[in-house]
Amino acid sequence: MIVRPATPEDAQGIYEVETESFSVPWRRETIDRELANTEVTRYYVLVRPDGRIEGYAGLWRVVDEGQVTNIALRKEVRRQGYGELLVRVMMEAAYEEGCTDIFLEVRFSNLPALSLYRKLGYEVLSIRKKYYSDPEEDAYVMDCKKEKYHWVVK
Repeated sequence: MIVRPATPEDAQGIYEVETESFSVPWRRETIDRELANTEVTRYYVLVRPDGRIEGYAGLWRVVDEGQVTNIALRKEVRRQGYGELLVRVMMEAAYEEGCTDIFLEVRFSNLPALSLYRKLGYEVLSIRKKYYSDPEEDAYVMDCKKEKYHWVVK
């Protein structure tokens, strides 16, 4: 599998991963807009050799900060290291473009994601009460400063 920058032609594949992964998925039109707004957005897709999109990660870049939008993988490719690969490609590209901090929100109950983010150098900054719906849940706000990013795979 490879990770590459997403294009507008990837919208349907991203939408399929989105609807499989989230209880409140983004609409297809939202994904189309995100992929078209290349001044601010950066999306990456995890693609099989046959072209099927297995996952994606997105980030909004504003001046020197990145804000992760969504990260998702199809169920059959989870827990195989592909999520880490996808997130690392996105983060390293953001840092190379001038970001000094990357922020994200993550559900309290998403222990695999929390473990990955901590491994990469993210730290909890605060809590957003009732940030998620269906089911309602609080979120950790996390930040990874460029100098704290763990570039070497551990």
